[in-house]
Amino acid sequence: MTQLRLALAQVPPKKTGIEGAGYVWNAQEGEKIEALHKKGDVKAGKEAYEVCGACHLPSGAGRPDGTFPQLAGQHATVLIKQMADIREGLRDNPTMYPFAKTLVDPQELADAAAYINSLCIPVDHGKYEGADAATQIAKGKTLYENECKDCHGVNGEGNKEKFYPVIAGQHYKYLLRQMTDIRNGKRRNANPDMVKIIKKYSDDDLVAISAFQSSLTMPGAMCKGGAKKK
Repeated sequence: MTQLRLALAQVPPKKTGIEGAGYVWNAQEGEKIEALHKKGDVKAGKEAYEVCGACHLPSGAGRPDGTFPQLAGQHATVLIKQMADIREGLRDNPTMYPFAKTLVDPQELADAAAYINSLCIPVDHGKYEGADAATQIAKGKTLYENECKDCHGVNGEGNKEKFYPVIAGQHYKYLLRQMTDIRNGKRRNANPDMVKIIKKYSDDDLVAISAFQSSLTMPGAMCKGGAKKK
């Protein structure tokens, strides 16, 4: 807890991202690469994850209202990349920064990711709940299949080796917020290739795509007897 208090007192750093010249998405350097080359320990990762569970829940389910994403079921490569980006100030997340800083070294990043990967995937998650859900999902499916599936996969399974996240079964409001931020230039660690694609989409388009993505089932071992949200 002393370590968390110290982290809370720190001002998050800011590293030049997509807004600056010379930005390289997913540069193969720093503690991210060190963590990726280490074997994560699930038992140690459970202890490291305890501070994360305050927001993302012990189950890794996150919050259906999209405040915090579901982590269970996400690729370890993506988890490590995002944690490293937040720690070094490439992705702005002042809420998560102090918690991410409690992980003391690349080994703890690998451990936390390994533990999250060991969690079963909650059955329930936040979806689009408008009366026009069927229409939005159908529209989103068409838009998704036109361009998004080439990177994120036919079923939203992403690509572990290329650091493309699993988006199937993620909370609708989280997906919508992240895509909007990427389109509007607020997600500074965004992939420039995705920015080129998404910048032409309207707000209504992003609603539809998010509705479709959140309607999919996240690949992996599902929790038995419903989502474990404790």
